Amino acid sequence: MADSKRIPTDGAPGLLQTPFAALSSDGLPAAPEHPPAGILAPSKPVRKHRGRVDILRVKAGRGGKTVTVVKNFVGIGLLEKEQLARAMQRACGTGGTVKHGQIEIQGDQRQEVARILTEANFHPVFAGG
Repeated sequence: MADSKRIPTDGAPGLLQTPFAALSSDGLPAAPEHPPAGILAPSKPVRKHRGRVDILRVKAGRGGKTVTVVKNFVGIGLLEKEQLARAMQRACGTGGTVKHGQIEIQGDQRQEVARILTEANFHPVFAGG
């Protein structure tokens, strides 16, 4: 292979040539120093309301043990429910699971679960007894 087809990698003038070198900005208006607010990015991140979820305290059919159940999720998949369940378990210091599309956390943890759901842009509602 001939040396004329190789691109020099030692910083020789071959790398400094650009197709835009001959262009000039004469006659163009100057760019503003700071773009106006709201054009490129919104000033505040938009918090999308992700829907209502019900938080229940349930004892029936669990051998007398209390369980906090979160149900009526709309538009989220199993993977996101499992991630929410893990965050709730860590925050409450208890166990939990995802069964039948519902998140179950051991014990009466309604307040802590509601806080986590609010941070995830859900609207938690306490339902039942």
